[in-house]
Amino acid sequence: MINLPNDDHSCGWYQALPPAAPVKQLKGVQKADYAVLGAGFAGLAAARRLAEHHPQARIVLVDAQRVAEGASGRNSGFVIDLPHKFALEHPDPAHKQKLLGLNRSAIAQLDGLVQRHGIDCQWSAVGKYQGAVGERGEAFLDHFEHLMKDLGEPYRKVEHSELSAVLGTSYYRRAIFTPGGYLMQPAALVRGMAENLPDNVELLEQSPIRSLQREAGKWCLLGDEGEVQAPTLLLGTSIFTREFGYLKNRLLPVMTFASWTRPLTDAELARYGGELNWGLTPADHAGTTLRMTADRRILIRNSYKHVPRYGGSIDDGMRRRIQADHRQAFLARYPELAEVPFTHTWGGVYAISRNFTNFFGQLEDGVYASACDNGVGAAWGTISGSLLADLAVGAESAQLRDIQQVTGMPSLNPPEPFLGLGVRSRIALAKWHSRSEL
Repeated sequence: MINLPNDDHSCGWYQALPPAAPVKQLKGVQKADYAVLGAGFAGLAAARRLAEHHPQARIVLVDAQRVAEGASGRNSGFVIDLPHKFALEHPDPAHKQKLLGLNRSAIAQLDGLVQRHGIDCQWSAVGKYQGAVGERGEAFLDHFEHLMKDLGEPYRKVEHSELSAVLGTSYYRRAIFTPGGYLMQPAALVRGMAENLPDNVELLEQSPIRSLQREAGKWCLLGDEGEVQAPTLLLGTSIFTREFGYLKNRLLPVMTFASWTRPLTDAELARYGGELNWGLTPADHAGTTLRMTADRRILIRNSYKHVPRYGGSIDDGMRRRIQADHRQAFLARYPELAEVPFTHTWGGVYAISRNFTNFFGQLEDGVYASACDNGVGAAWGTISGSLLADLAVGAESAQLRDIQQVTGMPSLNPPEPFLGLGVRSRIALAKWHSRSEL
């Protein structure tokens, strides 16, 4: 039995979009040269690159939901060039430089698509802040500065008064600004890329695949009302890769949550007093992510949950408690905006591994996958999806060699119930330690 995505329907990014075009679903037998499962950042990039390699091939891209309803449309809207905090601590400088190069290649690819197709997604090269609330956060910030010096990347210290003028709150002591990151509206970006796929890519949405079978040298993707047959299958399914029997007991499903306000009025914006269109991530990784969007919305993201049944692990009572936590974080930063309501609270599922290793490569004959982005999906999904297509068609490149060198096999997890107990305990402990940074 395949456990399908079970996302809530209150993602603010998605609800802010205009209505989607009529859906095209999988019906009957569809024969293709390549099948790509999952239409998030990785799947979209893989399908596009396959089409570039083979413009005469038929490529079928299938998703269980509408494009942008899943994890790729639910993140906080950062596209980050720097390696993740844990990866920054890798002892090999060459390893970190490879990650940096891959992330920047992804940003260049996304930037080119946004400009070429005129995708309206608040795409902006404004960098990002990493902020500290108290002494614990400042200790993490000092460590981050040390890592940036080792990496040889530009950064700038932002002290309290300057930071307060940007954020419209004096809640943070200081921050480090790094210039290479981008901000965007993730659901708008993902939908825009899907609307501008090459002509030889056919997108089928709301078409859940229930099982995979190998027959006569072809992979059969079996859905409710049809199937896709193709000799080569690329999986951009992230955590759901394990539902098809691959990487079993190696991926951990974690959900993180966000809430945002309606757009601020002119009077509220005057009381806020800060700038528009910035993003701040916490120096303490278990702290709060904060954004002011280009269209005047304040977004709060924190709260992590182990979700073995994905969205089915979260009920309305838990969502209300999470929103209350977000409200507390919002009021601590913006008490002068106490009357501004949250309009949406949502969660998104992603895959992490215990050894913080991303999987990239061939799973078996004719099956390729990029899985486990460890929480940095926009850039990693884009570049890993593109390079997965290169691997599938046999196109060699320096970047393909780089991604093969920085990825590996996620480590095995302990069996349940020990896994769930351990993950929940780790999340609870991190929240307690980081309570001053929330």
